[in-house]
Amino acid sequence: MTSFQAPKGTRDFYPLDAAKRRFITEAWRSASIRHAFEEVDGPIFEHLDLYTVKSGEGIVSELFSFRRDGGEKDYALRPEFTPTLARLFAAKAGSLPKPTRWFTAGPFFRAEKPQRGRLREFLQWNCDVLGDASPAADAEIIATCVSLLASLGLTKNDVRVKVNHRAALAAWLESRGVPAATHGDLLKLLDAKGKMPAEEFSHKIAAFGFSAQQAEIFQKGVIRVTVPANVDPTSTAIDPLAPPTIDSSVQDVIDLTYFSDAVMPLAKELVAAGIIDWVDFDLSIVRGLAYYTGMVFEVHEAGGNERAIAGGGRYDNLVEMFGGPATPAVGFGMGDVVLALVLQDRKLMPSDQDVLRRVGATPDVFVVPGPAPEAEVLVKPLTARLRAMGLHARYSSKTTRNIGKLLKDASDSLARRAIIVEGRDAASVKDLGTGQQIGPMPLEAALAIAMQR
Repeated sequence: MTSFQAPKGTRDFYPLDAAKRRFITEAWRSASIRHAFEEVDGPIFEHLDLYTVKSGEGIVSELFSFRRDGGEKDYALRPEFTPTLARLFAAKAGSLPKPTRWFTAGPFFRAEKPQRGRLREFLQWNCDVLGDASPAADAEIIATCVSLLASLGLTKNDVRVKVNHRAALAAWLESRGVPAATHGDLLKLLDAKGKMPAEEFSHKIAAFGFSAQQAEIFQKGVIRVTVPANVDPTSTAIDPLAPPTIDSSVQDVIDLTYFSDAVMPLAKELVAAGIIDWVDFDLSIVRGLAYYTGMVFEVHEAGGNERAIAGGGRYDNLVEMFGGPATPAVGFGMGDVVLALVLQDRKLMPSDQDVLRRVGATPDVFVVPGPAPEAEVLVKPLTARLRAMGLHARYSSKTTRNIGKLLKDASDSLARRAIIVEGRDAASVKDLGTGQQIGPMPLEAALAIAMQR
């Protein structure tokens, strides 16, 4: 007999696995709503040229693309949401509020070699602000991401938000005599930095005029902005943002004046959002080379070896590329695969029982027949009535009438309460957490207790 397995790079979700996935997606949704984003979505497959317009023909090899038998158009399973987002916005730009704040969370697909933290099918959360070019919008995007991380128990010591500014980086490179024509090659080198030994990176960056000492800026140097302890972040006294504290490895080789126009307004907004201590300004973060136009950021596990947990930035040219008006935009994406690995490694994923409770997978009531002869026949009608009242109600499929065994079934299901049917109009109620049992009582009284949260 032929046996079948899930395709490589995909996952099977048994009930507990699905509950853990739901735990993450509900956390995404809650963070989005807290920060005033509205939910949108689009098709799981799009016309192939939606992705080649943004990323060029080279992206086709990374996609699951297809043509319907007898059809004339090529399609692709969506590898990301931003092109769909731009298409949606461009179609109704004239009637949408400014700014527009949208989020989505759903399945995406990449035809790449599966490896730890990167699968062919995955879930991704996206938040975007369209129509706002201010540093406040950049900070709000980062704050939403940090809000999610904090809600899951991660701290600024567990993860770092690494921020750069593409325009500021370009200005600084030009000030050092690096011709604009070579910036693309330098950015590609920076983007690949994590995949090569430090010595190799140092050798390659020397071709752009950087000494070995200066290469360390991109290897480990960060700019940290702090606020005096006596400054109230809600007051106008935020303006004296320090002076910035700079790591010694950077201090001797970088002139912050090239960053003040772009970085300091953003830093001020990050202070106002209460998250400046989560952030490192890192010159090596560049992200999509032909895509981002200003602020870019990635979230990395402190001291960890996982891929970036999240990443995004400002992309002010994309909506226009898809036929819409010129529209500033900023956003980020976060996949469930790396996030789940980090939560597990940090022991922050709730216990199996707790995660089932949190996602509502455990019963409110478990109905058990008591010793009365008619009790067993009343179990299913009572369960149906409880469900009609909006409760998650179950009963055992076992044929035994042993109340002890049936109550064990109820307890194993993690139900909050058991209703023991004592007769047509009577029942007892047992709290399965405390073990306290009351009754027999009139059935209506038992139902009123069952409705209590």
